[in-house]
Amino acid sequence: MLIPRALAFIVLIASAHGATGFFRTPAIHAETVVFTAEGDLWKVPVTGGPAQRLTSHPGLESFPTISRDGKWVAFSAEYQGPAEAYVMPLGGGLPKRLTWHGEVARPVGWTTTGKVIVATHAYSTLPNDQLVAIDPATGEETLLPLAQASDGDFDETGKRLAFTRLPFQGSSTKRYKGGTVQNLWRFDEGAAEAVPLTGDFKGTSKRPMWDKDRLYFLSDRSGTMNLWSMTADGKDAKALTNHADFDIRYADFHEGRIVYQYAGALWLFNLRDGKDAEIPVTLTSDFDQTRDRWVKKPFDYLTRFSVSPDGEKIVLTARGSIFVAPVKPGGRLVEIPRPPDVRFREASFLPDGKSLVAQTDETGEIEMTKLPANGIGAPESLTQDGNVFRYAPIPSPDGKRLAWQDKNLELWVRDLTTKQSVKVSSSPMRGFPDLAWSPDGQWLAFVEPALNTFNRIRLYHVTDGAILEATSDRVMSFSPAWSPDGKWLYFLSDRELKSLVKSPWGPRQPEPYFAESTRIYALGLTKDVRFPFNPPDELANEPKEEKKDEKKDEKPASVPAVAIDSDDLAARLYEVPGVSGNLSGLAATAKHLFYLTQATGNESKPRLMRLDISHEDAKPKLFAEDSKGWDLSFDGKWLALRKGDAFYVVPSAGDCPAKLEKEVPLDGWSFEIEPKEEWRQIYQESWRMLRDFFYDPKMHGLDWVAVRKKYEPLVDRVADRSDLAEILHEMSGELSALHIYVRFGDVREGPEKIQPSALGARLSRDVTSGGWRVDHIYETDPEYPGETSPLAKPGVAVKEGDVIVALNGRELKGAEHPQEWLSQKAGQQVLLDILAPGGLRRNVLV
Repeated sequence: MLIPRALAFIVLIASAHGATGFFRTPAIHAETVVFTAEGDLWKVPVTGGPAQRLTSHPGLESFPTISRDGKWVAFSAEYQGPAEAYVMPLGGGLPKRLTWHGEVARPVGWTTTGKVIVATHAYSTLPNDQLVAIDPATGEETLLPLAQASDGDFDETGKRLAFTRLPFQGSSTKRYKGGTVQNLWRFDEGAAEAVPLTGDFKGTSKRPMWDKDRLYFLSDRSGTMNLWSMTADGKDAKALTNHADFDIRYADFHEGRIVYQYAGALWLFNLRDGKDAEIPVTLTSDFDQTRDRWVKKPFDYLTRFSVSPDGEKIVLTARGSIFVAPVKPGGRLVEIPRPPDVRFREASFLPDGKSLVAQTDETGEIEMTKLPANGIGAPESLTQDGNVFRYAPIPSPDGKRLAWQDKNLELWVRDLTTKQSVKVSSSPMRGFPDLAWSPDGQWLAFVEPALNTFNRIRLYHVTDGAILEATSDRVMSFSPAWSPDGKWLYFLSDRELKSLVKSPWGPRQPEPYFAESTRIYALGLTKDVRFPFNPPDELANEPKEEKKDEKKDEKPASVPAVAIDSDDLAARLYEVPGVSGNLSGLAATAKHLFYLTQATGNESKPRLMRLDISHEDAKPKLFAEDSKGWDLSFDGKWLALRKGDAFYVVPSAGDCPAKLEKEVPLDGWSFEIEPKEEWRQIYQESWRMLRDFFYDPKMHGLDWVAVRKKYEPLVDRVADRSDLAEILHEMSGELSALHIYVRFGDVREGPEKIQPSALGARLSRDVTSGGWRVDHIYETDPEYPGETSPLAKPGVAVKEGDVIVALNGRELKGAEHPQEWLSQKAGQQVLLDILAPGGLRRNVLV
């Protein structure tokens, strides 16, 4: 492609002056704006232009607030793990830590005397924010006499504090009007109580900013969060901005101008003329977090694995990519080519061993695709009708069909030859927990809840569509497994009802708790079958085992057609002897049953067990301890097992391995990701998941496609993972529904994770001694000594009013706070030098 010379020059000029990003939480003073981008703090003139980076730590630095004299900027940062409050010169320099709370401390402003106002949970006896004023020079903290205050601003006299009552309630919910809605109050010096200012409006009012006798704030009174103003007594509310598309997310005021965050950009509102405009900001950056990078620990992102029919390979699905690994050393690790902005899911081998079936979202919906296992060749689309979330496809053993269920609680079977899909059943609740194909691929066993909520097993015939009831709804039955000869259907069922609670009488009114209630059962599919666990008798001699010719045995045996006598099917029920417990994941081979068992208790780990299908006093044997997953090949001859971050493939009929030794060679497994591609895919998937799983199919009356298109352009501005979380928060908030949360994600973190610890007391600086005075020792229930403050333990006897002058022999005069020297001391003994009010000095161990 040729670019005209003039246009090329413009492109070069733009590149030379930097690129745009996603800008958040701005602060303003005079001609300077400080904001967050790429997880760091930046500084730019109010007129815009290239921004200067102020911080560069891998963790997130956010919520800057500039001192009233314009010399300092306080902010929240994750330098040592928790998001604590720091302060640094506005012109750059080493940040100084202000808090050691061990949780989020967020600077929100400055007092007229030069103290930083920080919102924190640290001193609250309720799960709410409080405001504390911290002296940057001494570290002394002064609690403001307010409960449930999450933000605040003093007027120029320092005698009136406007504050936001209640912290953000956590859910991504626009136009919220519930019981924890944020609203504005005012507290005057010397007053007995604060007064509400925005009680006339049931929605959100927050982020107060004083200008003489008028307050500026953010509110969604118009349906979208905009800038508003009112008098100091909460009257004469006026809208200053009229944005209708996106919320104003954050704002800050100084000398007649308000800077605010809108649609990932910075805007400036001028009170003098009532006009606002975007600040043209560019970042002079290498945008490190958007560069391609390598995933060094792929097991952290593994979502599925499957073994090939011949036991020679395993397929792995991790972080949206698919890999085929040889079981023995020397082979090639194949990474299946993946189109841009696409996530693969749920890959498994097809019966031919040469192909894979997986899910792809390339079309914007979840479709099934066929992929070459060697990574060479074009994919083949198996479905083109996706319109809702689909779960993992289960291929039939003959490779002719796929079965899957979807979020609409519907079970589908697709004929890969005719390319027709048939809806097998619609579940009244919970979907279809287990699916299992018969060895000839003509029957599908599926578990479906009945109206009484008990799971039952049903059998679907693919040719005529008939459905047989294998079990009733009187008991819970699940995990069906066909025998390879097609004569038996094994399954698990909860029929051993033994309560660990022997009596309903006693403290706290104990209720019955049923554990180890599962047993293995078998259904004879024809009338002439003999239960293989029954010993021979005079009417039925044990069949002689035929000697196999190894050369003939190399040819694959023909799969017998499965015949089912539907008459009295449920009556041909047998209980497999000698096995009960907390069982799950049943599978059958020609000679064995495999299942997982787990002891009762939250800390117990699953154990893979194997039971011989035999009448000769068969007892379960341990096959693998603490298994993280396992998979059987189509013919049941090979078993893939995951233990820790290692895979093993072993013959299922061999001796139970005392020690697994031949590990699948994955030492060099790593892969490259392109963050921008991932972020675009995550955005699309998040939108789709909300569409499919939101309780109201009408999406609260929203045009949900329009919502996706509205926020989609913002994704191109994203420069780090937390930016994307902001967009997802806003997009999902359009539903105006509670309990929608945007959390976690692959955010960048610093190398240090310093564990905070505390003395269980509130401390303040003692000017006379230079130590820290114990103002209050937190009390706990005396019946639970393990929760007692270290200072209140028997034999310690530290009292309120005592002063801690040294910690582990180190004088506290030079310490910003005792917490500085208590880091990484949790669970360890600490020697305190205590000075009592009468002058008595002593040492105590806590």
